[in-house]
Amino acid sequence: MTTPHAESSPESSPVLLHVEDAVATITLNRPEAMNGLDVATKELLRDTVHQVADDPDVRCVVLTGSGRAFCVGQDLKEHLAGLKGEVDVPLSETVELHYNPTVLALATMAKPVIAAVNGIAAGAGASLAFAADFRILVDSAGYNTSFAGVALSCDTGSSWTLPRLVGRAKAMELLYFPRTIDAAEALELGLATQVVTAEELPQAVGTLAARLAAGPTVAFGSIRQAVAYASAHPLEESLAFEADKMALTGGTADHLAAVDAFMAKEKPVFTGR
Repeated sequence: MTTPHAESSPESSPVLLHVEDAVATITLNRPEAMNGLDVATKELLRDTVHQVADDPDVRCVVLTGSGRAFCVGQDLKEHLAGLKGEVDVPLSETVELHYNPTVLALATMAKPVIAAVNGIAAGAGASLAFAADFRILVDSAGYNTSFAGVALSCDTGSSWTLPRLVGRAKAMELLYFPRTIDAAEALELGLATQVVTAEELPQAVGTLAARLAAGPTVAFGSIRQAVAYASAHPLEESLAFEADKMALTGGTADHLAAVDAFMAKEKPVFTGR
């Protein structure tokens, strides 16, 4: 059944939200600045990510950008003004107030997340894409960690996500010596799930998002949380976490529907509950 779509922001907003058929699409919308993250954008992105994470009617989340970039990370124009004392935006505060809560919600919400990487993803923008479950890149897109290039440490979770995607040695190379990783190399490294043309991107993302939104949402959420937990805990604790998640998903309506459908040799219909 098709559900009505919802819009939470005017077209002039730096972050747009569109919800339709249980898929929430969050679009960074500062194309003139290559979707650079100024304070207003970071605040709205953080709040929007938390909104969709908490919405039981949203069963899949897509993060993308408008224009020719996905996100080039921190707005350096505003950042430079802060360094010169012209505006009050301390770097340490923006990491704690904006980047950390945003990526934590993005990486841990109990529903699948897709990064639709429509162009360059640099710095915090690359880190946001790394926090997703799936990354679909256009063939002209690429990543650049950027941080060391401006004499900064990494942020927005890249110290955690990048080594788990490409291994510690490759992560250190990419963080120490920033360079643009094109879409083909990203696919080889495991930083892209799929590479498509710009024309193919909407359909590729839409097909995957629809498949995820029609699936067993509680199970998907439990799987992504169990995998994240296991990456930082010993086996015994990870087994206990798995047991908790198995108990949770075993009590869902979707599990009952799936077993009923299996026995009847029918295809299950999941409600996400």
